Amino acid sequence: MPGAFTSISIFAFDLNDRGQHVLIWETVVDGDEPGAVEEAKELANDYAGNLAVKREGRPAVGKEGDPIVVFQTGRVGNFD
Repeated sequence: MPGAFTSISIFAFDLNDRGQHVLIWETVVDGDEPGAVEEAKELANDYAGNLAVKREGRPAVGKEGDPIVVFQTGRVGNFD
């Protein structure tokens, strides 16, 4: 579809001293979905939880789709 795009992001979470999920960092991946999933898998041992999500968008009409989780491991919190 003309003007449509897919963005892929990776989020990493740790737990604070109360055991609550805290977003440590987020990055938008330049590559493709399989590459983002592989990168998220590599980070699995470094954080309490992480995930990779993709979101479809059509900026010309101001539409952004809901995030779709393509990989998740461990404990994660709010990432939207």
